[in-house]
Parts: sequence; structure tokens; C-alpha cells
Amino acid sequence: MENWNYFNYFTEIEEYFWKKRGAHLLVSPLDWAIMETWQKAGVPLEAALKGIDHAFESYQRSRRGANKPLKSLAYCTDAVLEAAEEAQESSAGAVRSKAAESETLRKEDLQNYFDANVGRLEKATERCRTSQPAVCVLIQDVTISLQSLTVLLTGTGNLDLEDLERRLTILDDKLHAALLSHANEELMLKIRREVDSQLAAYRRKMKREQLALVEKQYLQKRLLDEYQLPRLSLFYFS
Repeated sequence: MENWNYFNYFTEIEEYFWKKRGAHLLVSPLDWAIMETWQKAGVPLEAALKGIDHAFESYQRSRRGANKPLKSLAYCTDAVLEAAEEAQESSAGAVRSKAAESETLRKEDLQNYFDANVGRLEKATERCRTSQPAVCVLIQDVTISLQSLTVLLTGTGNLDLEDLERRLTILDDKLHAALLSHANEELMLKIRREVDSQLAAYRRKMKREQLALVEKQYLQKRLLDEYQLPRLSLFYFS
């Protein structure tokens, strides 16, 4: 954990969950949605990993644990949130400290990350230019804004990654709002059926607020998948 990258949140959780589960399987859209709710709620990485540990210990003591592997992070939600509450007072300073450590990120690597995302946005623009011109215009607007941020990478001074992350989060939010406003009803219905099916086994375990957040993040992720659009936040930089 000494070399933990503050922004490498999802990769750390994903790999830890693989190790605990004992199988290197693809993380489902539901699992990604759950990780995103933890990140947006400010759950520190250490608390997420500690909660996963506790959830696996509890599951292995249960009857199901003797016969079936734990398949989803949904089972870990309560334990992770409890671990986050326990660490709340000490985690605020730790997060700021880790953010400062992330200054070691190379501007060249960030430039490559930006360039790759600009390329994906431009391809998405071409795909929807005829079928959904309104979405096309909005994606182009985000692309131009992202390209303008590359100026921040060319300076000689220290790069303020926290401020850069704020700017990228705004662009992510603009993309999400555009897709929610313009996606057709059949696609929205298809995704909502998916999330209802995925969450069916966990609805009794998760609180209403948790379910609402997971459903929101799942919807956002699946819309991005359908339009083949990238996440822009530094939390998805690897």
C-alpha cells in the first residue's frame, strides 16, 4: 500500500476482490456501479478493502459459503460502509495526503490518457452523427473541452491534479446528462430490466439509498457502454 496511487481506486478494489474470490473473472457492470458509489461517497480505499475482508469472513461462516463462492461486491456493501464509518475521522487527512502523493503521475502518461479518450469521443461522434445529431453535438462539446485541458499538461510548474479531477468530473457529468436526456426509451427499458435482474438477490440486504445510488451508477455505466464512450475521471486512469 505504500505506493498506492490515489486515483487508482477501481483497479485496486477489482484486483483485491479477484484475490479474495480466487478467480480472475471479469467484474460485472453491477460491481463497477457499486465501486463507483463507494468512490463518490468518499469511501477510502483502505476501508473498502477492509470491508471486503469482513464480508468474505462473514460469507464463509454462512451456509452458502461452504458451497458457493461469493460472486458480487453487492454482498460487501454493508461491511464496506461500516468500515468507512469507522475510518471517517482519520481518512480525511489520509485522502488529502494520498492526493498529494499522486503528483508523481507523469504528464506524458496523462497526455496519452487524454489523447486516447479524445480519440474515443471522436469515434463516438462519427457513429451518432446521422442517427442522433443532438448527442453528437454534446459529445463534440465535451471533446473540445477535454482537448483544451491538455494546455495544463504543457506547463513547467506542478500540476494540480485535484483541480484537474474536478474539471474532468464536470465533463463526465455533462456526458451522463446528455445520454440520459437523449437515449431512446427501448434502450432505457432494457438497461433498467438488467439492473433489476442483477439486484434482485440483494434488494433485501441493501438499504433504499444504497440501491438508488447503485441503480444510478449502473445506468450511467451501461449508457456509456452502449455509446462506446470513455470515463474521463482520473480514477479510471491506469
